[in-house]
Amino acid sequence: MKNITQSTSTHKPSHIFVFGGTSGLGLALALHHQALGWQVSVVGHKIAHINSQHPDIVTHCCDLTDSVQTQTLLESLSNISFHRVIYSAGSYTNERVHHLSQADSDKMLAINLQAFEQVFRWASEQLKQQSYSLDFNKSNKLSLICIASIAGTMNYPYASLYAKSKRAMIATASAYRAALMPYNIQVNCIASGYIDTQALRDLNNGDASHKPFIISTQTAVENVMQAIDDDVELAVFPRSTRYITRALNHLPKPMLNWILRSKLDKTT
Repeated sequence: MKNITQSTSTHKPSHIFVFGGTSGLGLALALHHQALGWQVSVVGHKIAHINSQHPDIVTHCCDLTDSVQTQTLLESLSNISFHRVIYSAGSYTNERVHHLSQADSDKMLAINLQAFEQVFRWASEQLKQQSYSLDFNKSNKLSLICIASIAGTMNYPYASLYAKSKRAMIATASAYRAALMPYNIQVNCIASGYIDTQALRDLNNGDASHKPFIISTQTAVENVMQAIDDDVELAVFPRSTRYITRALNHLPKPMLNWILRSKLDKTT
């Protein structure tokens, strides 16, 4: 795999913010960047274990469901220069198994869409200013990355709130990519299938190995970094799920709706 994302500066390392970087894929990406020599800052609600296990990582405690708290944090970070932001925060409720409560609905909407838009708006403005800086290193392109889901690549009426919010994230990232292109700021969206994280295992009684085409966190990190290096607008992986979703999306809409609605009925 190419390694062009490593800092080439001899005096100051590149700096990354990872929102939702305290667990799962977000933490794995934070640690990967740290291994490449980046200065790493993570934002999350539970940071005690990061402070004790990874003292070289700068932590910022924030409840992303609270827009006021999030805005206060973003304003406090506005004096800090950085080269990359990854939005990896997410909330998921299995709506095929559990009734979607008001609390679940509010949390998914807040984290998967509202906080994401809030962070991307702030980060894009900050990176525009960075692009004007004399210290801007063109060999290490400024970048915005968000972690969506392969669920967001499917478009049908019976999609869950989770899938709809991730589809909106994909569309928003695409708009930012077009808008920030004149500033030479890279925007990438990642739409992965199942990743074997602790959160997924917790949702499946400790074992998620039965999930179709599930991949390890390390494999996911490699795919994400490759997508960033290759500047892929929407990276869908693993390959098997990419082919399946592509085929399903080419079906006539009535047939796609029937197939997915039938699957939904069988699982509820």
